[in-house]
Amino acid sequence: MKNLYLLIKPRFFAFRNQLISSKGGKRRRIFILGGLGFAFCCGMFVVSSRVLIYFQSVEVIGDLVARYLLSMILLTFFSLLIFSHIITAVSNLYLSKDLEFCHSTPVSVEELFLSRSFFTLMDSSWMLLIFGLPVFMAYAYVYRPGAGFYFTLLHMNLAMVIIAAGAGILITMLLVYVFPAQRTKDIIMFIAILMIVALYFLFRFLRPERLANPESFFSIMEYLSALKAPQSPYLPTQWITETLWDSLTVPGGKNHMFAVTLTWVTALSMVVINVWVAQAVYIVGFSKSQEAKKRRTVGTKILDVFVRCLKKPFGEDLGAIIAKDLRTFFRDNTQWSQLILLGALVVVYVYNFSVLPLDKSPIKLDFLQNELAFLNMGLAGFVLSAISARFIFTAVSAEGEAYWVISSSPMRLRQYLWGKYVYFLIPMVFLAEVLVIVTNYLLDVTRFMMFLSSITMFFMVLGIVALGIGFGALYANFKYENIAQLSVGFGGVLYMIVSSIFIAIVIVLEAGPVYILFMSDASGKTVTAFQWLLIIASFLMVVLINTLAVFKPMKMGLKALREYEG
Repeated sequence: MKNLYLLIKPRFFAFRNQLISSKGGKRRRIFILGGLGFAFCCGMFVVSSRVLIYFQSVEVIGDLVARYLLSMILLTFFSLLIFSHIITAVSNLYLSKDLEFCHSTPVSVEELFLSRSFFTLMDSSWMLLIFGLPVFMAYAYVYRPGAGFYFTLLHMNLAMVIIAAGAGILITMLLVYVFPAQRTKDIIMFIAILMIVALYFLFRFLRPERLANPESFFSIMEYLSALKAPQSPYLPTQWITETLWDSLTVPGGKNHMFAVTLTWVTALSMVVINVWVAQAVYIVGFSKSQEAKKRRTVGTKILDVFVRCLKKPFGEDLGAIIAKDLRTFFRDNTQWSQLILLGALVVVYVYNFSVLPLDKSPIKLDFLQNELAFLNMGLAGFVLSAISARFIFTAVSAEGEAYWVISSSPMRLRQYLWGKYVYFLIPMVFLAEVLVIVTNYLLDVTRFMMFLSSITMFFMVLGIVALGIGFGALYANFKYENIAQLSVGFGGVLYMIVSSIFIAIVIVLEAGPVYILFMSDASGKTVTAFQWLLIIASFLMVVLINTLAVFKPMKMGLKALREYEG
């Protein structure tokens, strides 16, 4: 175990040294951005609390829906953790640059494997704390459990993380044993995308909107049984849900010793099984991981024509960068295959609006349609931010260790950064307008709301793309081992937080003017001079916020690239 401690210790020293060596400006920036992260968590806590309070006020099914929601949250976290550990394990166990040195040291395979598994668990699980803790604390705030709930929450979630890590690492080892690690990474990404698409369509076509309309069920018992559908006694998340729910709602809590024991036995068994499997197949898999990737030559002529057409507007120097990005995108199936997921996301997003039971709502139909259209701008903005986090935030880091060629070339960094911005802006604007216009058409909104949504989304995309490029340059990592990890790292999560805050500010600023204009049109009253003043002031603030969102992150990113020393 002494060698295991020595293998793990450098990661903690690197983290400590990074904090200590941070200069005044950088340390101030960390505190500012950390404050934004804290504000985001507080916002999630407030929203989750309000939802749970509303559920609690509904008789008969309120607590049942809250428990159903807790089960779905845990199941979602568990699934995402498994996928995250699969992707991260390929890099940490087989493709890290320091592995050759580690394998040359006098440490056992078990110790080396456990240290790399620990790194994988830490790299893949810290996001659970950011996104899960506010939700769990909201449950605690609403249901007021005893102190035992917090202990149960801590150790049961730790067990869930260990089980997910064990499952993900085990799958990775078996795949690498069959395929080389380079090919395994591609296969894993492709299978994961197909599975996510399949699960997404399956969930969508189960038509969960029926739960908002009890009249579609023959009896209350059938309705309640529909709420209990996604449960299985064989899932670890079900054991954790039962334990946490009773700790929340039953004074003193029930004795769930069997569920707790079963969860922890499963977690520890996964560790032991992984060590046994590693003894048998890990060295063989690592040896295969040293094989070089085969170059693909299929479809190069079509790609050449496509690249030549797209790079012309950017000129010779910047066009070369754009051409390189396009070729990299289509040659790397871990990137272009994610278009399948993007297509499924767009299809299901649009389909959601076509099946909304608006006629069953007690709210006046025309008011509800326009209200949903207004809120749809925020939802569409969040979807675009998620897409941007994967493709745009990583665009600068994707240059890799060859970034020195760009930095030492005659092309100015300002031109390089703004060229990337224009390159990604065009498809993002097209996607944003398609989402908004099609969904508004399905909602049959007024012309005013259609015009406002289209214009707002256009300007909002300007800020979303600029935030992605700017934060990507600010937190550039040209020595990455898996580019997919960058979007779930500190910089990627921070980008999502800032982008969400930006979208929320725009929506809040426009809410007042839209309400005034809509109500004046519905009631036939004229808008007063004071109201016009408020409307103009609000829209000017929106323009100001969008301007800051475009130019400020690009300026920060440009400064960071100029100061980058490699």
